[in-house]
Amino acid sequence: MLSYDGLDLNVVTYGPQEAPVTVFLAHCWTVNQEVWRYQVRALMKEFGHGIRVVAWDHRGHGLSEASPRRECTVANLGTDMGEIIDTFAPTGKVVLAGHSIGGMTIMALAEQRPDIFERVVGVLLTNTSAGELNTVTLGFPEVGPLVRSAIPYVLDFRSLTLTKRARRRMPFFERVIMSGLVFGDFPRLTDVGLAVGALINTPRHSVVGFYNDLMHHHRFKALKVLNGIPTLVVVGTKDRLTPPRMAHKIAAQIEGAKLIKAPQGGHMLPLERDELISGLLIRLIRPHTVTELKPVPEPVGASSSA
Repeated sequence: MLSYDGLDLNVVTYGPQEAPVTVFLAHCWTVNQEVWRYQVRALMKEFGHGIRVVAWDHRGHGLSEASPRRECTVANLGTDMGEIIDTFAPTGKVVLAGHSIGGMTIMALAEQRPDIFERVVGVLLTNTSAGELNTVTLGFPEVGPLVRSAIPYVLDFRSLTLTKRARRRMPFFERVIMSGLVFGDFPRLTDVGLAVGALINTPRHSVVGFYNDLMHHHRFKALKVLNGIPTLVVVGTKDRLTPPRMAHKIAAQIEGAKLIKAPQGGHMLPLERDELISGLLIRLIRPHTVTELKPVPEPVGASSSA
């Protein structure tokens, strides 16, 4: 589909249009909708044609059209998400899930389109933040801010000086970022490979443009739109990019939200703790499906607090 400013967005749907509930999956920065691959499979296995799932590549990511650097903003991602919801679920119940910048996209949507949230029956926010990203130290208080600000520009330089083929053959820098800073303990090599490949394929304007905009992301007030909506806020205890303190702040701002921590988990919980994230989505969706389904046990690998 086309965005409001004419960009071609790659949107993929699963399940029938007439399903009673539609689930929208918003992915993280420099990856693509494949980050939700395990959840799509789990939801289709659990509910079959009882739900519809919509996933897409953000502008400037995956198979969606590249965006000019000045248009690489969270606000535009929120606008895109609103149009995708209008197109693929103009009526009916909606569940929203956002990972990292995908969670921030949901916050931008709440800021722009509170009317949509009158139909939202569940929200999952994982590894995300409502602001203060310019305070992240990556776990290194002395040099972390310098490292954080340098990474997008080093990636930009590699994009300018190396072909994608060369970067795929020698992805040392990209793999160090993903293995050392993004994932938690003992990730699956296939998951790291997926993230590394997506990072290499992300246009340079998306890497730098969204990074610069993220440093100004501040949407705590928008969280009030989620009051009263069943909301699960999830974080890995070893998330260096959006650390647990940011999840605590989000949960504290949303009336009735539940905070869930994944021990030893990093920033890529949809991949690292796929059963946990899938189970939480199933918990949000199940009350709104037509078919009676067997109870799903509490997701494994998590600790929670109110």
